[in-house]
Amino acid sequence: MGLAFQVENLKFKYPSSKEDTIKGIGFDVREGEIFGLLGPSGAGKSTTQKILIKLLKDYTGSIQYFGKDLKSMDNSFYEEIGVGFEVPVHFSKLTAMENMKYFSQFYKKTADVQALMKRVGLWEYRDVKVGEYSKGMKVRLNFVRAMLNDPRVLFLDEVTNGLDPKNAGIIKEMIAEYRAKGGTVFLTTHLMNDVEQLCDRVAFCVNGKLIEISTPRDLKLKYGKREVKVEYRENGTVSSAVFPLDGIGFNEDFVSLLKSGKVETIHSGETSLEEIFIIVTGVEVK
Repeated sequence: MGLAFQVENLKFKYPSSKEDTIKGIGFDVREGEIFGLLGPSGAGKSTTQKILIKLLKDYTGSIQYFGKDLKSMDNSFYEEIGVGFEVPVHFSKLTAMENMKYFSQFYKKTADVQALMKRVGLWEYRDVKVGEYSKGMKVRLNFVRAMLNDPRVLFLDEVTNGLDPKNAGIIKEMIAEYRAKGGTVFLTTHLMNDVEQLCDRVAFCVNGKLIEISTPRDLKLKYGKREVKVEYRENGTVSSAVFPLDGIGFNEDFVSLLKSGKVETIHSGETSLEEIFIIVTGVEVK
């Protein structure tokens, strides 16, 4: 597969700003992958997303969309993308189905709305006004709207924020299935659990610059500690011991502890994505 987006030396400045919000960044999004853009608030994530979906156009640099200059593309571009903004966009005085029928008019082709709404648990509430929906229901309907035109590329911003674990799991399953069928996803989120479960690669954006692009696994290897922590029970109390990962199979103390039958837990020194986020960006995840 090729590249969905190829971005080179991208810069952007809002008219009211004294300096660039996006400061010469470059990255690519491969077709059929889930690419996560992470970073603290105000880092430039949303601005980058708005540029990629052609809401902001006065940028410099180059953006190629499947080999075509993004600036040269007409409104047919919107037939190919689906967007789920962080704040759900609906008409509160219309029912869910009335909303979906309205938005469907903008596209030449649409997905199976009934199937989508059943999957996210909203079909039985299709004739309820959206203004009467809970926050979680609005978030789920927002995802349906993003998938409405069966997009080639899906842009999602905090897609599971405000959802309970069950419904968040359903949304993540649908995203994974979309990717498995060849769909491309550009994801921005503060929820590192979503990143770990979904993203093939992630980029960290800080103050308008990209400072790290890698896979979640490689990031954990890079920033993790090569050690193993063992918790074991002895004389009625829980104790712990830490062993170097290198050559652990030949570590007599470690092997002896395993043979003792006292071990309760074993953990590698793998660093969580939350910890990596703080290390790379210098900002704590909230």
